[in-house]
Amino acid sequence: MKKNPCVFIPAYNEQKHIGRVLEGALETGLDIIVIDDGSADRTVDIISATSAILLRHEVNQGKGVAIRTAIQYALEHDYPAALFMDADGQHLPTEIPRFVESFSTTGADIILGSRMHDIRAMPLVRKMSNRFSSLLVSLVARRRITDSQSGYRLLSARFLQSLAERGGAGFDFESEMLIDAAREGFSYAEVPISCVYGDETSHYHPLRDSAGFLSLIIRKLFR
Repeated sequence: MKKNPCVFIPAYNEQKHIGRVLEGALETGLDIIVIDDGSADRTVDIISATSAILLRHEVNQGKGVAIRTAIQYALEHDYPAALFMDADGQHLPTEIPRFVESFSTTGADIILGSRMHDIRAMPLVRKMSNRFSSLLVSLVARRRITDSQSGYRLLSARFLQSLAERGGAGFDFESEMLIDAAREGFSYAEVPISCVYGDETSHYHPLRDSAGFLSLIIRKLFR
C-alpha cells in the first residue's frame, strides 16, 4: 500500500500551543511526528499523552537541526513526502489537506504555504521583512517565491534525499533550501495558507539571524 506523506512539527517550549496543534493534526489521519528540541517545560508530557510519534533532542540545538532529524527519519521510513509545520499555532492543521492534495496532483518537490495572498493580519514589520526577504531569495533563486519565510512546506522524498547529502542547519536553512532547489531544477508549487498571529514567542534573533540571512544571499550570488 502506498504511504501518505507524514507531518513533522519541530517544538521548543511550546506547552501553551502544542496540544491544540496536535489535536488538529492528528485528525488528518497522517503520521504526526514531533521533534522536541530540548524543551524545559511540559511540552514533552503533552506530546506523550497523544498518539503522535515523539523524537527528542536532549538539549536545544535549533530548528535547522530539528529539520535534519526529521529528514533522516522520513527517509529511513520511506515516506513519499514530509510536511513541516510550526508548533506555535501560526500554522493551521486544517490546512494540511491543501498540501497533500497539491502533492497528489502536481508531484512538486517543494510545496510552500504562502500567506501573501491576504496579509491584513500580518504586522507591518513582518510584512516588510517578508516582502524584502522573499524578493532577495527570488532574485538569487531565479524563481518567484512569494513567502520565503514560511515554514509551512511539503518536501518530496527526492528533495529530502538531496538535503540529506548536503550540509547546513542554521536559521537560514529554510531559505537556502528554496534557492538550491530552484537552481537544481526541483519542481515548485505554492498553496495559500492563513496568516495567523497570536501570543507565540519568536525564536528569531534580529541581529544574528539577519546577518546570517544576508551572508547567505551574498554567498549564493557569487557561487
